[in-house]
Amino acid sequence: MRHIRPAVLCGVSLAAVAAAAFLPRIPQDPAYHLFADRRCILGVANFFDVVSNLPISLAGGWGLWVIFRRLWPGSGNEPELRRTYLLYLCFFAAVTLTGIGSAYYHLSPDNGRLFWDRLPLSLTFMCLLAAVIGERAGAKYGIALLPFLWLAAAGSVIYWRLSEQAGMGDLRPYGLVQFYPLLLIVLLVVLYPARYVRGKYYFGLLLYYGLAKAAEVLDWQIFSVGYLLSGHTIKHVLSATAVFWVAFYLRLTQNRPEKNAN
Repeated sequence: MRHIRPAVLCGVSLAAVAAAAFLPRIPQDPAYHLFADRRCILGVANFFDVVSNLPISLAGGWGLWVIFRRLWPGSGNEPELRRTYLLYLCFFAAVTLTGIGSAYYHLSPDNGRLFWDRLPLSLTFMCLLAAVIGERAGAKYGIALLPFLWLAAAGSVIYWRLSEQAGMGDLRPYGLVQFYPLLLIVLLVVLYPARYVRGKYYFGLLLYYGLAKAAEVLDWQIFSVGYLLSGHTIKHVLSATAVFWVAFYLRLTQNRPEKNAN
């Protein structure tokens, strides 16, 4: 089983890349920027879609505080757990930047600003994947893979932007970067025993993210019910809740790996 698990992960990774490569080119839909709630309040365009990014950055900031306290000298955490915390530190930093980038984009949505939304967001997904790899398979693997995951994330967004400017927009690599880590996280939880964090924590995180994506898809439908909040605004709040969930459970991590924690 010890040698089968990496083979399964590599096989799924290759299959995901191959599937994305064989898909037809996916250009950016111009209608993507036409969000349901475009109200201007207090002089801020698209007010609720902008300010709803504040909870995301606050969640990232709180996560950074949690990690800094765990890394503080004298905290008593064993070296392996401290290295895993470093990976989560990168995740929370990327989340904080994502909130800023998304707010900047929603002030005046277009492809140019969308680049600065998607760049930190793609890094967030890959940092989370590296952190889960570190927690499940070993921190040294997560740390070793992190630079390559960063390059893949940044490269997918840069490629999308350049392809749009060339009139041949292609979202396939970015789509892979956004959804592939989630698949791999599920496999890591299933295939590898828990070291510090219970498996149900990861599935709770994926549940919040799934609800956030559903709210995003139903942007206009949700807004039409009372015209209070749009689906996209709720997506931001649910995304922030997912990050708070991560930070909360990291506060519960123990110094010694739990047995049968799944």
